[in-house]
Amino acid sequence: MLEFGLEGKRALVAGAGQGIGRAVALGLAEAGARVACIEVDDDRRGEIVAEVHSAGVEAIGLGGDITRRADVDLAVDGAVEAFGGIDVMVDIVGIARWNNVLELTDDDWEASFDLSLRHAFYLAQAAGRVMTGEGATGGALVYVASVSGLFAAPFHAAYGAAKAGLVSLVKTLAVELAGDGVRVNAVAPGAVKTPRVMAATTDERRSESGRSIPLARMGEPEEIAKAALFLASNLASYVTGQTLVVDGGASVKFPLSLGGRERA
Repeated sequence: MLEFGLEGKRALVAGAGQGIGRAVALGLAEAGARVACIEVDDDRRGEIVAEVHSAGVEAIGLGGDITRRADVDLAVDGAVEAFGGIDVMVDIVGIARWNNVLELTDDDWEASFDLSLRHAFYLAQAAGRVMTGEGATGGALVYVASVSGLFAAPFHAAYGAAKAGLVSLVKTLAVELAGDGVRVNAVAPGAVKTPRVMAATTDERRSESGRSIPLARMGEPEEIAKAALFLASNLASYVTGQTLVVDGGASVKFPLSLGGRERA
């Protein structure tokens, strides 16, 4: 029988308050893991901790600005103090600034790298040191990257560059930490109906996006969370340094129709 092997594991989820992060935190809880939820918004942090508790597992909430190394270190220390260590770290935090590359501002660029790459490095160091420290038995680091970091991303130049950097970081971390039993992987979502996307787009725009995807719809946060849980679990015990694309087939579709049946 297939087993996730997450029962009793100590998990840290960055960006746990909504969307994919919330789905990951609840998925880990359902699998029996204890969950430390990093969330900057006080209300969302309280809500997700209560939801995880309702699943019958231990949960704590951690605040702070994860673009600051000191705050990341405090959050990781808080998880270790509460649970005695960290076995799984999942990082969902990221931000996309939409603009033509010639119109991007320094602030757009810096914000994208702070919230999509720099903080990921801080988390890798802080959580990685716990997982490779004295008495530790390894663990799993899972990042949420993006198809924007793998393919051309019009109007996503800063975000795409930061996510490409994240994909590269994942590969190097995987090699450097493998000897200590730490696996490092990423999930690269395509178009997903997160609260942020829903607030920033119209029904018409989302329908248009869905029609361009082979599976004919945008993804749900829970579908990305399932991929992250797989990579965090024993089911992926021989998987490291990989970026798993979860985009409904959008990135493999040839843009021109050359005949055959088309969906109406």
